Amino acid sequence: MRILGGWKIVGELPDISKAIIPVAPHTSNWDFFVGLAVKFALGVRLSFLGKHSIFVFPVRRLLIWLGGIPVQRDSAHGIVGQMVEQFGKREDLLLVLAPEGTRSKVTEWRKGFLHMAQQANVPVIPIAFCFATRSILISEPMPVGEDIEAALQRIKDFTNQAVGKRPELQ
Repeated sequence: MRILGGWKIVGELPDISKAIIPVAPHTSNWDFFVGLAVKFALGVRLSFLGKHSIFVFPVRRLLIWLGGIPVQRDSAHGIVGQMVEQFGKREDLLLVLAPEGTRSKVTEWRKGFLHMAQQANVPVIPIAFCFATRSILISEPMPVGEDIEAALQRIKDFTNQAVGKRPELQ
C-alpha cells in the first residue's frame, strides 16, 4: 500500500483490539508525521502517550482526537501502572510508542512498554520506519512472555533492518 510522500506499507496490522506498537528507529520529529500518515492510510485508531502538561488549550482537543493519552510522569502508579489500568478499562487500545524514549542516540531502550504488554497480557507489534527505502515495516504480533530481554531482542532484530531519518542516532 502506498501512502503520502511515496512511502509504502509492508505488512499489515492484524485485526486485534489491544496491542502495544513500538516504532523504531526514532531519530527525528518527522517520525510523528510519517506515523500520522500511516494512521490515516490504515484507517485505525492509534493512541500515543504525551506528558499531561502538553494537553492544554488550544491543542488539547486536537491531541486527544489524534489519539493522545495524557500521562502523569510523577504518578504513584507510574506510567506502566497507568497504562495497564487503561488496557483493563478500554475495549480497544492500540498504543504506539518510541521504545528508545528519545530522538537522541541511546545505548539501551526503555523496557516499560514490555512490562505494560506483559502485565496487560497484550502482544507487541513492532513497526520500523525505514527512511532509506521509504517503507513502513509491520511485524507479526509478538507475545512478550516471561523473558523481557528475549522479547526486547526479537523486537530489536526486527526494527534494526530499518534506517532512521538520522542514521547516526541509531
